Amino acid sequence: MKKMNDNNKLAVQMLVAMVSGIVAGLIFMSLRENLGADSSTWATINSFLFQDITAAGGERSIGLFYMGGQLFIRTLQLIIVPMVFSSVVMAISEIHDASTLGRVAGKTIKWFMMTSCIALVMAGAIALICFNMGIFNVTIEGLTGSAGSTGSNPLLVILNIVPSNIGSTFSVNNAVLAVVFIAVVTGLGLNALGSPKESTIYRICSEVSQIIVILLNFVVKKFGPAAIFMLLCRTFATYGIDYLRPAIAYFILCVALLLIYLCIGYPIILSVTTKMNPMIFMKKIFKVIIFGFSTSSSAATLPLNLDTTTEELGCDKQISSFVLPLGMTINMDGTAIMQVVATLFIAGCGGYDVSIFQLVIIMVLALIASMGTPAAPGAGAVILFTILSGVGFTGEQALIAYSLILAINRPIEMLVTSLNVTGDAVACMIVSRSEGKLDTEVYHRQ
Repeated sequence: MKKMNDNNKLAVQMLVAMVSGIVAGLIFMSLRENLGADSSTWATINSFLFQDITAAGGERSIGLFYMGGQLFIRTLQLIIVPMVFSSVVMAISEIHDASTLGRVAGKTIKWFMMTSCIALVMAGAIALICFNMGIFNVTIEGLTGSAGSTGSNPLLVILNIVPSNIGSTFSVNNAVLAVVFIAVVTGLGLNALGSPKESTIYRICSEVSQIIVILLNFVVKKFGPAAIFMLLCRTFATYGIDYLRPAIAYFILCVALLLIYLCIGYPIILSVTTKMNPMIFMKKIFKVIIFGFSTSSSAATLPLNLDTTTEELGCDKQISSFVLPLGMTINMDGTAIMQVVATLFIAGCGGYDVSIFQLVIIMVLALIASMGTPAAPGAGAVILFTILSGVGFTGEQALIAYSLILAINRPIEMLVTSLNVTGDAVACMIVSRSEGKLDTEVYHRQ
């Protein structure tokens, strides 16, 4: 009971921090617009509170809010690889029936694909209607085109599942799918050797997992609300409105679709598939939604999501330890929605025609590209260039519109992350329920 009260208290603190951070950020945004982004007064405020001290010109800045937010995110990122590896190894090694593992993996991927396809069909249909109505036909001035930073084949995500160097895989946070592969192989190996819980590797993973839980609880509960306030305040304070006006249609449509799928789509899917009250789910997952929105990183949100699904939603720990890390890397419903809407917006700005066949190609590319999107802030908009290259939307006006997306997409990415992490939790609930391992007593506990 005390743990549930603490979790409810934390959720309220995060909500207060989110609202306060947005309000404070909008106040600073208004101040910036009134003073002028080039004024000495704003330069002083920005240098003291918001400046990225790693960027050019930030050598003499303090960047108090930037520092606080980054220290918090880096602490969470620090535990991503050891947490994913240890939890997956333990989960796989404890599943003695190979058919059970195959069944769980099959169900997980099936539901990832299904929720993503539903999201893509909804986004594609509505975005195409807006495109045909001419809502996306806008003229953008004041920006130069960006050629994008990636044009690689999206199928590389499949190739990169199997790493060529184990050391480099564990030294970065953007190769989580490869970490999952190594962990699965290790867990299966321990199973084949027999008595996996008596092995040294299992005991090390168990102790690492316990240390991570202690660190996570301390960092999130003690510093989470303050970090959320600083992250959101800085995001909105440094966000000018000059670039937003030409893309207001894209912005509003994207936010509306993301909120519809988050607040209506997922509850309906959960209710139909698990027969559980979706309002309980939304109430308990709310702090994960806020956390994902604030950090704009599925990777940073993974520890809290794992704790919430197992301790509050009643999901089986072994299933959560497998589904959530995998979902963090390949289940990107929000990213897929954003990329479809952004592609049609860019097509409208560039003067391209979009047929039903082209829309299907865009949706397929968005599905594949979203699976290869790193679980880090801003990655979705960068990977967007892969889709543009695939359908040939690379003219001058299209690249200018793409540059606009890069410039104004931060708030969209924040909401996208909330959708992505919620989708992972929904899949975890569905798989746990289908395996008869969803603790309904824990789920209904207030």
